Amino acid sequence: MSNKRDYYDVLGVPRTATKDDMKKAFRRLARQYHPDVNKENDATERFKEVNEAYEVLSNEKMRATYDQFGHAGVQNGGGHGFSGFEGGFGNVADIFEEFFGGSFGGGRRRRRGPRRGQDLQYRLTISFEEAVFGAEKEIEVTRPEICPGCNGSGAKAGAAPIACTNCNGLGHVRRVQQSILGQFVTEAPCPTCQGTGELIPEVCETCHGQKQIQQTRTLKVKIPAGVDNDTQIRLTGEGSPGANGGPPGNLYVVLYVRKHQFFQRRGTDVWLDLQINVAQAALGDEVMVPTLDGEQTLIIEPGTESGKVYRIRGLGVPRLDRRGRGIPMGRGDQHVLIHVSIPTKLTPEQERLFKELSLTLGKEVIPQQGKGIFSQLKDAFFGKA
Repeated sequence: MSNKRDYYDVLGVPRTATKDDMKKAFRRLARQYHPDVNKENDATERFKEVNEAYEVLSNEKMRATYDQFGHAGVQNGGGHGFSGFEGGFGNVADIFEEFFGGSFGGGRRRRRGPRRGQDLQYRLTISFEEAVFGAEKEIEVTRPEICPGCNGSGAKAGAAPIACTNCNGLGHVRRVQQSILGQFVTEAPCPTCQGTGELIPEVCETCHGQKQIQQTRTLKVKIPAGVDNDTQIRLTGEGSPGANGGPPGNLYVVLYVRKHQFFQRRGTDVWLDLQINVAQAALGDEVMVPTLDGEQTLIIEPGTESGKVYRIRGLGVPRLDRRGRGIPMGRGDQHVLIHVSIPTKLTPEQERLFKELSLTLGKEVIPQQGKGIFSQLKDAFFGKA
């Protein structure tokens, strides 16, 4: 069993406390137990304990997990190295950056380690058919790349960057700041070198000291079958270059699918509006209808009304697997929604035939029983009740 104290007890707040309540309690306790203020032997541990409790309880998801499972539920996320969660702090310096501004540390050299490059985004328009069946496309992307003239140093060939004379190569300058806790030494990025710790006496003629240049590259994008609007395809390592030897970011290709002339998509099903005449509706017919796989025969049953839906199984959109990799998982269906066209202009012969037909049908008006067109449309779109 864990011997950790309850996080709510650590902060001294009830389990119904709001975020503001916890933030106020955290500030008060952080001031009380900070090692630079409190010289008691257990001050450091108490300070870490307060930080850990606030990291968990200030994040809604982690708090809910903690409320349900206790320390066991957050043992892999809570702690002094907590990061990536709302309200959490990675270390003591992060707390002072949050509440007092600047960086806390008093003379520690800031490490400029490798940093991953930024992710980029590219919007690609594809056809309806390409979204359904997949495709391979070529795109031209203009992105920053490490300057080949200076290999990312920013300096002219034969020259080299020198340590910044303002910050002595530290990349930051110290300043004394007065706060409610007393006097603190904080750090801020050096305004002379912009935090790099280096100055370039002779800049590269290719990138003019920027260390990167814009380059246009042609990349191939494999589009899996079954994608839709706003599907993102990741091209690993095709984003901006990293800094200080860090890895490059990724390029995310966001898809936009053009509308089709005939088909509309709903999930993995496609819908087609089909217009037939009154004779076909009354007598039935055998017609050819477009599908994603070419024309198919559709049997119109006698007595078909507007709003009737015919389904052609297996001629819809391929289903992506759960990871969106386009692995065949079957296909949806095609639905054909019937519209019976009533003629507004008749030839003399058609008018004569309709009059003869009307004599055999009579003129009695009978209220419709059962489901009308609106009920049929509701069933088609939302399923039967």
